Amino acid sequence: MPSPQFPPLPALTRAEGEFIDRYLEVLDQVGRINPARGSDTYSALRAAQALASHAAALRDALTLMHERGETRIHASTLARALRTLDGERRAGRVTVPPPAG
Repeated sequence: MPSPQFPPLPALTRAEGEFIDRYLEVLDQVGRINPARGSDTYSALRAAQALASHAAALRDALTLMHERGETRIHASTLARALRTLDGERRAGRVTVPPPAG
């Protein structure tokens, strides 16, 4: 069976790729903490603990971009990368779900 074909990522600098990866890690942790979607306090607590280190890594990625002279965020390119990496679904876990029924 052939492997599925995924759309290619847009061309990113190494620092932009790191920024996107760290952002998605933070997003995943916030989604796990979301009280409207969670089921137990322990998993939310573990996600909150992990969030601190992921947020620091995100800060470091942005610092590196800035230090390298990458002072502009190319929103359309980075949005394409986020879509390719399933960012819309992952961001959806952060929102409050619609009422049942």
